[in-house]
Amino acid sequence: MVTSILAIGVKSGHHPFSMRLSHLSIRERMRDHFGHGGFAVRYEKADNLLQLALELQAARGGLSLLDIEQKFGVGRRTAMRMRDAAMRNFPQMEEVDTGERTKRWRLPTGTLDRLVAFTAEELAALEAATRLFERDNREDEAAELATLGAKLRALLKPEVARRVEPDLEALLEAEGLAMRPGPRPRIDISVVEELRQAIMACSKVKIRYRNRKTKKVNERLVHPYGFLHGHRNYLVAWHENPKANTVALFALPQIKGLELTNEPFVRDPGFSLEEYAARSFGLFQSAPFRTVWKFAPDAADDAEEFIFHPSQIMDRQPDGSLLVTLMAASDLEMAWHLYAWGDKVEVVEPAELAEMVHEQRVAWSSTP
Repeated sequence: MVTSILAIGVKSGHHPFSMRLSHLSIRERMRDHFGHGGFAVRYEKADNLLQLALELQAARGGLSLLDIEQKFGVGRRTAMRMRDAAMRNFPQMEEVDTGERTKRWRLPTGTLDRLVAFTAEELAALEAATRLFERDNREDEAAELATLGAKLRALLKPEVARRVEPDLEALLEAEGLAMRPGPRPRIDISVVEELRQAIMACSKVKIRYRNRKTKKVNERLVHPYGFLHGHRNYLVAWHENPKANTVALFALPQIKGLELTNEPFVRDPGFSLEEYAARSFGLFQSAPFRTVWKFAPDAADDAEEFIFHPSQIMDRQPDGSLLVTLMAASDLEMAWHLYAWGDKVEVVEPAELAEMVHEQRVAWSSTP
């Protein structure tokens, strides 16, 4: 009988790095630990155990049973079994004292470091994300990801790097990015970096902002909350001004300079950037309104694949057409998008949006 060993090379009841693996294959070790039947299912359980261990080490505040349920899509009893399995195989696992009734557990930092490796697919995904940021004119984040990628490659053992690099090159050659038409105005990276520092420090900022219509540059005192990225890139900030005193959008290319103040601000606890962004069909902010679009039967299947807005409700009609109802702001951005559908879509309501779109309904040869 071979000593029971998990797929990750951990002897049950021992420190995960205190032993050498035998000459047996992973499959043989797995079979010995789990039995001969249902190997695929048991391997998946071992894979989940390793993933749980990584999550337990990454979570500084620990994981609760509810966290395990949500992360792995399992029920309470399965979550308890997974926790117990982790405790058996990683005796370093500790309960976190949070002062709350909910119990949480974690693994000390460094427990799994030798088990962590990076695949070609993961490195390729990081490189693809870097290219996406570059394409979308988000050079500061692209630079951060590029630095992260370089650090991860530096951590690879030479023999692992030699094995991964050919696959990584092949994956990168297979990934293409479609060009995104539209403006790519220059954004001062130093401005973005300073704004990020102000966001983290909750520090007020004086910005020199150029009005796109009047071309005048005025000074604004703002409380920076975050950024919104789309066809243009914006700073989301509270505009401190007697005539404003509200959250507003400031186009990053129009910020011609800034001055960090030492004056702190208290972020509005009721403000959510995610909810703020979800109010609009795109980026422009105004009062949300209800709108209904009707897609022709021959375009309904294509339209049904789209997520136009988180609030959307789709209703297929007896004649094969599709009604899409949503609640959002920015009729102009809606009109821009609906133009791409040409005569395959009709705005049922409101009348104002219907008037904007009706004259622009072109008979395109294909749907978006």
